[in-house]
Amino acid sequence: MSAVFLYGTLRHLPLLRIVIGDEADGAVQAEVPDHAVLGAEGQDFPLIAARPGAVAQGLLLSQLSQTALERMDFYEAGFAYDRRPVQAVAGGVPCAATVFFPDAGAWHAGPPWSLEDWVETWGPVAERAASQIMARFGATTAAQIARFRPQIWSRAASWVRARSAGRPVRVRRGYDDANVETCSTERPYDKYFMLEERNVRFRRFDGGLGGPVARAAFVSGDAVTVLPYDPVRDRVMLIEQFRFGPYVRGDRCPWSLEPIAGRIDAGETPEACARREAGEEAGLALDRLEPVARYYPSPGAVTEYLFSYVGIADLTDGVAGLGGVEDESEDIRSILMSFDALMQLLTTGEAENGPLILSALWLAANRDRLRAGA
Repeated sequence: MSAVFLYGTLRHLPLLRIVIGDEADGAVQAEVPDHAVLGAEGQDFPLIAARPGAVAQGLLLSQLSQTALERMDFYEAGFAYDRRPVQAVAGGVPCAATVFFPDAGAWHAGPPWSLEDWVETWGPVAERAASQIMARFGATTAAQIARFRPQIWSRAASWVRARSAGRPVRVRRGYDDANVETCSTERPYDKYFMLEERNVRFRRFDGGLGGPVARAAFVSGDAVTVLPYDPVRDRVMLIEQFRFGPYVRGDRCPWSLEPIAGRIDAGETPEACARREAGEEAGLALDRLEPVARYYPSPGAVTEYLFSYVGIADLTDGVAGLGGVEDESEDIRSILMSFDALMQLLTTGEAENGPLILSALWLAANRDRLRAGA
């Protein structure tokens, strides 16, 4: 058995229970003198740092099993943290414990950090991400988890977004997910993306429960697309880039014409993502975003949910060029063309990207309004 002092996100008991199980219920209030809890600069989690005269408040777990310690170490290592000895105080009694400190140079101290504020913003997302991370305990390494942590959190944020979304149910029968039973789950592939296989039973329209049937889904985070449009010049910007999907399908021309697109980071709104991606892929600053649609592009086997926009922008003659984020191996060519040339792409069939076709048709229906307001 070993004692651990917790000062950060693991003080959120629902999260702690996911990580170590029922042993979380043994936590008591404690503190570590001459230390402060601060936000990690640019991150959504805290760190602890030596500060003479300060007091770090937290929880003490004094009777953790070896399994619980290993599970906790596995979870925290994904954030570049490891345990070091400290002197904690619980109920006025000093005791030796370990605490998670960041690896040297991994993070820098920022402003003071609040658990309550963090729970309000991140609690459900962190719980979902932790359940996905801990499902890999014993099957992968902490280094692998660290490598794909942004993708895990992005998928978790997408799950929370889906659970909280309100949609009209006027034409549909109105069945909810309580009418689906999962019999078994496997994840044969789990890296940047995830493949999930399940045997499920679901309510049939005659009222009976069918199945079980085998289904598989390609799991990814939600994403945005944005088609930049200049209503004064009546022109749009498209991007062209290599796409692995058409290549694997056998397409002889696996370079695709598309709107700007990208995955929504955890903690990011779709609108903020659209603006960020416009800057990263094309160097554009968008004036405003016109919502086109929210939709599943291929719900039979893909979890991806898209937020599509037309972005009002100043598309001058010199704005097109090459772009993309080098660290993500993006190689992107931006192209300016008139609205009429865009619609010709739909006629000739050179536009084969679903969000591009949808956004172009939306633009055709709303073009007069946008131009009148320019």
